[in-house]
Amino acid sequence: MILDTAGQEEFSAMREQYMRTGDGFLIVYSVTDKASFEHVDRFHQLILRVKDRESFPMILVANKVDLMHLRKITREQGKEMATKHNVEKDFVGHGARLTKLSIAFQIPYIETSAKDPPLNVDKAFHDLVRVIRQQIPEKSQKKKKKTKWRGDRATGTHKLQCAIL
Repeated sequence: MILDTAGQEEFSAMREQYMRTGDGFLIVYSVTDKASFEHVDRFHQLILRVKDRESFPMILVANKVDLMHLRKITREQGKEMATKHNVEKDFVGHGARLTKLSIAFQIPYIETSAKDPPLNVDKAFHDLVRVIRQQIPEKSQKKKKKTKWRGDRATGTHKLQCAIL
């Protein structure tokens, strides 16, 4: 499923409802629009609040990179924003075995353009699916039935869902 709210406030209730069921998110901003870039923080925090998690599968997507003459947000600023949202988490074991393991949850950054021919649009979705699958525990992946296609609709126990914000 793809939810494209384009940051419009009138869809905020619907946006949160879809966030509850989403398995991963593309947070998209336009490199030609500083306001859309400034909303990245708000959407990132909203997703974490709605999901009640410290980290969640997401990718930061810079769009419209073909419009170099109108570009207001640099690649470095985009990468810095993605790095800003990386989380390092310490996990400690229970019982007699106390172990400390530090794991970094990274938010990948990708630049795209929907102009013909498109640049990295498919890659953004493929990368998000990879990020989602990396965070699903191995046991639960084995238990899930593979999605089967019947006509034009999928059947199965679980379908991955993505949202574009």
